[in-house]
This record gives sequence, structure tokens and C-alpha cells, in this order.
Amino acid sequence: MKLLQTTLLICALILSSCKTEKQEIKTEIAPKKDSIKPAPKPKKQIVEKVIKPWDSLNHNNATAFLKEFGKQNKETKVLIKTKFGNIKLRLFNETPLHRASFIFLTKIGYFNTTVFHRIARDMAIQGGESDGQESTNIRNKYQNYRVPSEILKHKKHRYGALALARELDYNPNKKSNPFNFYIISNKTGAPHLDGDYTVFGEVISGYSTIRKISKVKTGRSDWPIVDIPMKIEVIK
Repeated sequence: MKLLQTTLLICALILSSCKTEKQEIKTEIAPKKDSIKPAPKPKKQIVEKVIKPWDSLNHNNATAFLKEFGKQNKETKVLIKTKFGNIKLRLFNETPLHRASFIFLTKIGYFNTTVFHRIARDMAIQGGESDGQESTNIRNKYQNYRVPSEILKHKKHRYGALALARELDYNPNKKSNPFNFYIISNKTGAPHLDGDYTVFGEVISGYSTIRKISKVKTGRSDWPIVDIPMKIEVIK
């Protein structure tokens, strides 16, 4: 009897051991479906390159900035709107820095804060100044940068020529003042200015507007008695 009990106990231990081993093996090779999840794919790193071209122009990097801006902004036509009518201009690709600068200032709305401030009778109408603080703030923001001379012999101060003014003193390289432009209003042109100022565009249409502006009454420093504000936009 004692031998039979011992034999039954050994069998029970063997069966118990086999059952446990079988369960462990099953757990290892056949886990529940929801117990294993694929590793999450790493999220793509999004790198946004923020470019602030309007804020990066300054006195020191003007040439490099305008070259790059000109590559990205190839428009050559602008429209000046005044209470006397419109003036359409074409800018020359042969003067790339001046073209780029004028397009830049037009796109940031600088000229919209200014007026035609000087009527040089029998010669030119000049714009880009203002009594307001807004235009001064914009010039200061970009450190009153200057544009290197791009004077070309075949670009003359003919009737309808567009050019930039410049400082006469301490300016041996004849750099242009980008904030101050003029349009020749004399039908015979202004040949005495050739070689001293960069001509970078011409009038396509709006000569009647130019004539009307050239006849307004002026006061001190040829400033019109009644302001002539302008709006300039890029059209192509």
C-alpha cells in the first residue's frame, strides 16, 4: 500500500511538471495578439526654413541682398497711381541692382508713404520723400542703404527716363539713393545729367500725367504747394 501511494505521488509530480512546461512554451511562442505592437515609426522631423528678406537688408549687405532678391523677383513693370492719372514704367534688366531695389521698395510699400516732393520745372518730377514719420522709419529700418552705380552710356536722360537721385558730396562712386527717384519731364531730355546718375527704366505710358504734375504750383525747394501722394504697385 505504501509503495502504491509513493508511485501515485511520483506520477502526479511528473504530470504537473509536464503541464507547467507546456504552458510556459505556449506563452513564449504564441503570445496574445494585442500584447505585441509594432514599434512606432519615428516622426519625420520637419525643419522650416524661415526667411525674412524684408528684414535682412542693410547698409553693408545691399549688393548681395539685391542680387539674390533680383533672382527671385524678376518683374520689370510697375504702375504709379496719382490723382492726376497713372504712369506705367518699365525697368531695365541691364541695371539689375536698381531694378531689384525699386521692386523691393515697391513691394514693401515704401513709396506709398511718400509724395512727388520736387517739381524741377522743365526738367523732371521727383518722388520718394514725405513729411510723415512712416517713410523715415522705413529708411532707418534698412539703414538708408545705397545702390552701387550702374551708369550705362547708352541709357540716356531722354524724355520719360527713370533714374535715381544721389548725394553729390562724399560720393565718389556715384552710389544711388534708392528712396528718391525722378522721371524726366522735358521733351528734349536732360543730357547734362548723363554719366552722373543711373538711368534704370523708362515710361511706357502716362506722359499726360507727367505733364500735369510738372505744371503744379510749387513753393520752397520746388515742393508742390498741394501734396501729390502716390501708390506704386508691381504689375508684371
